[in-house]
Amino acid sequence: MFESLTTLSEKSGLPPGSLIHVGDVREAVTQMSVIDYGAENIKEHKIQSIDEILKYKESDTVTWVIIEGLTDVDIVKRIGTMFDIHQLVLEDILNTHQRPKFEEYDDHLFIVLKCLLPETEQFSVTYEQVSLLVLKNFVFAFKEKKDDLFQPIMQRIRSSNGRLRNLKADYLTYSILDTIVDQNFILIDSLDEAITSLEDVLLTSEPVKNTLNTIQKLKREIIRIRRHVSPVRELIAEMLRSESPLIDPKTHIYLRDVSDHAIRVTESIESYREILTGLLDIYISSVSNKMNETMKVLTVFASIFIPLTFLTGIYGMNFEYMPELKWQWAYPALWCVFIILPIALLVYFRRKKWL
Repeated sequence: MFESLTTLSEKSGLPPGSLIHVGDVREAVTQMSVIDYGAENIKEHKIQSIDEILKYKESDTVTWVIIEGLTDVDIVKRIGTMFDIHQLVLEDILNTHQRPKFEEYDDHLFIVLKCLLPETEQFSVTYEQVSLLVLKNFVFAFKEKKDDLFQPIMQRIRSSNGRLRNLKADYLTYSILDTIVDQNFILIDSLDEAITSLEDVLLTSEPVKNTLNTIQKLKREIIRIRRHVSPVRELIAEMLRSESPLIDPKTHIYLRDVSDHAIRVTESIESYREILTGLLDIYISSVSNKMNETMKVLTVFASIFIPLTFLTGIYGMNFEYMPELKWQWAYPALWCVFIILPIALLVYFRRKKWL
């Protein structure tokens, strides 16, 4: 069933637990795939109905179900019925405006976080919500669209008999979290290039109006990035504090590594935010300096013409008894004053280093 709302405000008034997709439609058709693996074997295939995973329910292998596209609400409902998932969890899966979080239940864990990817040309970020439902031998990954985000993990499962193939669903969950968090380092590199380019423009050339627009755009983008990245550290901390049997204590060391990466990303975002604030100050100072230079030139011209205007004002009066008006050389003398006075003022301003 296809039903979608764009914003949360459109869902106002509906009862809690209403299963309606909220957000942009990134994938019109929901696609599902299953990777079932153990130490000795692996099975990988596409599925048309979620009921096809029932055969793995009693298996000791790890079953990873990837659902790409969230518009088919019936699939989420069916998973909730099959595995007794709380209705509010299902609602959160379909709501793509979630804040990153970790929730612990008796027989399953629920994790939500954002995958951030930079665009190639100008710095802008695409945000994709990834929800993870972790059970004893199952991991459900709900994504907004079909992409290659999980390809590195799939390749590791296909090509090795190492740690990933021998450990349980909690280690697969760690691998997914690590992949999503490490994507942020690509974002940081792209952000660094954008800010470095902006610094070069500000420090080597005259700032233009487009420069201010770029700074403001980057500041807004960093605020959004920070809102999605900062909670990840607390999310991992809650997983480390969890006493759920679904998280093996041996996995804690790997989760701490993800936490370290999340901290590094958060600190980088904070430092870039401070750099942008500094660049905005530089821009304002550059504009002020340019304005001051302009005002200085205008003031110099005004200072030159003030005495000339004063003289023309005096001799432009219509009094009858003004001795200079009857003098034969009055007009040439006044022109000499008009020429000598500006030259003298220009020399004076130059010596004062006002020009």
